[in-house]
Amino acid sequence: MDQTLKKDRVVRKPKKDKKVSWSLIKDQRQLIYMSVPLLAYILLFAYYPIWGWTMAFQDYKPAKDFSEQKWVGFKHFEFLFKDDNFLQVLRNTLAMSIINLVLGFVTAIILALLLNEIKKLFWKRTVQTISYLPHFLSWIIVTGIVATSLASDGIVNDVLMKLHLISEPVQWLSHGKYFWGIVGVSNVWKEVGWSTIIYLAAMSSIDPALYEAADIDGASRYRKMFHVTLPGIKPTIIILLIMQVGHILEAGFEIQYLLGNGLVVDWSQTIDIFVLKYGLAQGNYSLATAAGIFKTVVSVTLLLIANGVSKRLGEERLL
Repeated sequence: MDQTLKKDRVVRKPKKDKKVSWSLIKDQRQLIYMSVPLLAYILLFAYYPIWGWTMAFQDYKPAKDFSEQKWVGFKHFEFLFKDDNFLQVLRNTLAMSIINLVLGFVTAIILALLLNEIKKLFWKRTVQTISYLPHFLSWIIVTGIVATSLASDGIVNDVLMKLHLISEPVQWLSHGKYFWGIVGVSNVWKEVGWSTIIYLAAMSSIDPALYEAADIDGASRYRKMFHVTLPGIKPTIIILLIMQVGHILEAGFEIQYLLGNGLVVDWSQTIDIFVLKYGLAQGNYSLATAAGIFKTVVSVTLLLIANGVSKRLGEERLL
């Protein structure tokens, strides 16, 4: 008798699960229909163009049919890694990406912590609005402001000379050693306010009882920042960090292209500018595609490594 009941349970359980799953799909069919355009968009613009990666393994000529292209294997990849110019570009990209990553994360978290401590709602909203307004400016406007501020008669030189920190105006955009720092500070000024929004949203979900308990224990505001607020937004920080690690080769294009000049070309060129200058502008689409594949493979690899490290440490992860 017991064995018969067990067999019935084993047989009936999958049918029950199948019935529930189909009923769930039927109940949420409107959501499924709504997701179809998004799925079509992703397939059409994100996955379908991947076939173009074959150009990296050909001496691609636009006038010829796909079947008439000459296959050259890893010729263009070998050229990339043997080319001193590309290695220099890779150095610039990694350096500016790391600077943007560190400065962007640190400043956004600090600003979010300070805004969270403002008790007057009016002042809090005012400061937050002013801080994220530059995000809506185009890089054309931002680079114009930066170039004007850093000119020989700009506000930066005027302030530094009045403070007696420099004796004569500095040509900031004519020296490569300053370029990476200028890019990092410009990115922070433009994006720090926008980046704080997600941290403030995470802080709003922290249980107020934790702050009350800290007050009872006599914790100061700084103690509450370090022992309540920061641990409360730690999962958000880790998720965003993993995502940013996946974009480590995305140092930018607009600011380097617009602020760069012949005097700082060895410091300003990134992979995107290299692709434009030596690939698309000269009609070498195979080389441009090879550089793009390199960026994608490295980005995905770093993303998986960062996610795996986070998993091993028992922290939040994307996958």
